[in-house]
Amino acid sequence: MSSSGQLRDPAATRKIANRLKRAQGQLAGLISAVESGGDCRDVVTQLAAVSSALDRAGFAIISTAMRECLDDEATAGEASEGRASETGGGLTVAELEKLFLTLA
Repeated sequence: MSSSGQLRDPAATRKIANRLKRAQGQLAGLISAVESGGDCRDVVTQLAAVSSALDRAGFAIISTAMRECLDDEATAGEASEGRASETGGGLTVAELEKLFLTLA
């Protein structure tokens, strides 16, 4: 991740955005099902699908950030400090772990 917190990998960003768009579509279907009095089993199944899609997107974001952070460390030669390059990543390994755990 850059110091502004943006993902730098365009392919990863595209995949994450696609996951979120699918989740958005699933959420719209879920809202519609709730509003129209849909079958409880169907609603819960759709809710689980939306939740799973969001979790996967979150994990993909954190995974991408970790890879970028570790790449920055290797490039900067700062792996022993556990900190990303000040000009590159901006997040410590501890900060990335905290972000990861917020999804658990």
